Amino acid sequence: MVIMIAVAGTQSSAAQPDQPEVQIAQGRLTGTIADDIRIFKGIAYALPPVGERRWRPPAPPATWQATYDAREFGASCIQPPYPANSVYFEEIAATSEDCLTLNIWAPQKADGAPVIVWIHGGALQRGTSASPMYDGSEYAKRGIVFVSINYRLGVFGWLAHPELSAESPEDISGNYGLLDQIAALTWVKNNISAFGGDAQNVTLMGESAGALSITYLLSSPRAHGLFAKAIIQSANTRAVPKLSEPAFEMPAAETFGMALGKDIGALRALDAEALMIKALQARLPAQGTVDGKVLPAQVVDIFDRGEQAKVPILAGLNSGEIRSQRLLIPPVPIDPTAYEAEIKRRYGDLAPAYLKLYPASDVPESQLAATRDAVYGWATERMVRQQAAAGQPVYSFIFDHCYAAAEERDLCNFHAGELPFTFGRVGPDKRLPANWPAPVDAADHILATMMVDYWTSFAATGVPSTKNGPPWPTYDEDHANMRFAATPVVEHGSASAMFELQEQVMIQRRCNDEQWFINVSPIKSCIQNSSRKP
Repeated sequence: MVIMIAVAGTQSSAAQPDQPEVQIAQGRLTGTIADDIRIFKGIAYALPPVGERRWRPPAPPATWQATYDAREFGASCIQPPYPANSVYFEEIAATSEDCLTLNIWAPQKADGAPVIVWIHGGALQRGTSASPMYDGSEYAKRGIVFVSINYRLGVFGWLAHPELSAESPEDISGNYGLLDQIAALTWVKNNISAFGGDAQNVTLMGESAGALSITYLLSSPRAHGLFAKAIIQSANTRAVPKLSEPAFEMPAAETFGMALGKDIGALRALDAEALMIKALQARLPAQGTVDGKVLPAQVVDIFDRGEQAKVPILAGLNSGEIRSQRLLIPPVPIDPTAYEAEIKRRYGDLAPAYLKLYPASDVPESQLAATRDAVYGWATERMVRQQAAAGQPVYSFIFDHCYAAAEERDLCNFHAGELPFTFGRVGPDKRLPANWPAPVDAADHILATMMVDYWTSFAATGVPSTKNGPPWPTYDEDHANMRFAATPVVEHGSASAMFELQEQVMIQRRCNDEQWFINVSPIKSCIQNSSRKP
């Protein structure tokens, strides 16, 4: 059945010079032009997930008769605000459940251009493609067709519930935000050629929850074939709940959902804002669900079995990730002697290796590093190693440039601190979130130019390069890693000792059916448990 809707906007007989028009399967749309870049915003890639469509997989978008006005961003997905003093605080113009839209920046004369699809971060609870940080202009200037997407967040995107599973033809629920991302990628595959993009050369790019989402997409058979490469910035690889049975010290995902309410009809009838508040009060986690189909197993198990998408990746993290996430740091004694005793209690035979990496001589700095490695470092290094072992070109990095404004606030290389550099948002004329320490110096601009060059060339050819920086070797060249300090520097094997320790910690916890993500309970001897299922 073809759905026709009337869309706000005017019917045009001819495109205006400053209002480019494009014809896609849904209909005709008009955008804007700036600096020789065509910009189209707020394009629906799925039907609005409202009313009875709340907690259902995304459905194909409607077509329209009038010319679709794609000059303004669509509404951001329903979400709670960040605290006003948070470095991540950002004014969001409007939120709605009707938020499944995407935005495109395309060179004026693009034809068969490489494509980047950006997936924003925000703990799967917050974030928007409309953030000025995520302006795709710098990539479009370099010949990329750049796409940014919204996807359902929080309770709207990640709720599993037995009544929802019963409604599903596949007997599953949850992962609606992941299904949104797959729907957006399907839309890109079907439509991006109309904007001059190459549907066979699509690179995923995401940071934080966006990077986590990419690990899900690499692991989901339903996403395979929709992208050719991936750029992964600050991913974690935690255990997530199974749909209908406990696993890794977590209740079933459906049990989490039942805690919110037993009657899905009553939950669907709730006003969106009231539902969001209810979910926050219930501490409902926003995370993937192992449902056997969309997400067939834990990400670590899928990679261990070699069932992930075999594509080239560029992946890394920031040296100071936890400086803006100090609530993640487990409490430890500050006194060096007491600290060493506590580490020996928690880590047993692994304590000497732990204390060598994270010594008692500076406990606060050691705990910043230890938490960074447990959350982001191990996950990134493991993924890099396994993708390289699968025969794929892999490029590893760490962002380690402490610019002046960040140093003043003890936020050197904080979580997401690389974003102005990977989007070219450096300089006094670049709009950033209100509390963000802005990089403005000439050296910052030079580094940002190189990083956008590396990212662009990877998306275009699979090999990151810049005329102003060193060649970037693949990871399999002696565990090569690019350190983005004041200037890029190639290192070798810098993460090896960290990985060996954190991998042993994870093996012990995983073997004993324990959550390995920020778990500081004493490590127990690994008892092989034949009943554990991936």
